[in-house]
Amino acid sequence: MKNIAVYCGAAPGNNPAYQIGAEKLGHWMAENNYGLTYGGGKYGLMGVIADSVLENHGFVHGIITQELHDRKLMHPNLTKTDIVKTMSKRKQAMLDDSIANIALPGGPGTLEEISGAFSWTILGDSKNPCIFYNIDHYYDKLASFFDSMTQEGFMEAPTRKTLLFSDSLTEIGAFINSYTPPNLRIYRNK
Repeated sequence: MKNIAVYCGAAPGNNPAYQIGAEKLGHWMAENNYGLTYGGGKYGLMGVIADSVLENHGFVHGIITQELHDRKLMHPNLTKTDIVKTMSKRKQAMLDDSIANIALPGGPGTLEEISGAFSWTILGDSKNPCIFYNIDHYYDKLASFFDSMTQEGFMEAPTRKTLLFSDSLTEIGAFINSYTPPNLRIYRNK
């Protein structure tokens, strides 16, 4: 089975569409024989997507830090659990265990994790596609910001095209299946 790393908030967010979207993503993953690799939490969108995958008879691999485990934040019903020492180790383990990265709506941690994964892809340290599941236009402003990075010369246009913002699971599936990692970045002064 191939796993997808999903980054998301330990809060549900204020818009019910986020929870509905997390449930749909979990169902879609199980239906398409993708396992879930995620941060192992039981609250917020983390718990929603884990429950959705499990309810649809899918595989869920939670990777949680010792500190969060000790605070009793781990989901109790996961298929597989790994407890690691640091967030850095968790992020690396999630990348190593997955073939794609998807960000649901979330806060700074979600943004940091998916941005880090994309940066590692640009550097050639990861081959995973990175996707923002843009439920109810949550990531529209961020998509515009990435476009600005390209326009201002901080990202090459072909690299920008390897980052998907979409609210369509059909489009997300097609993107994963047809994905080609970007060429390694060439460093130069203009």
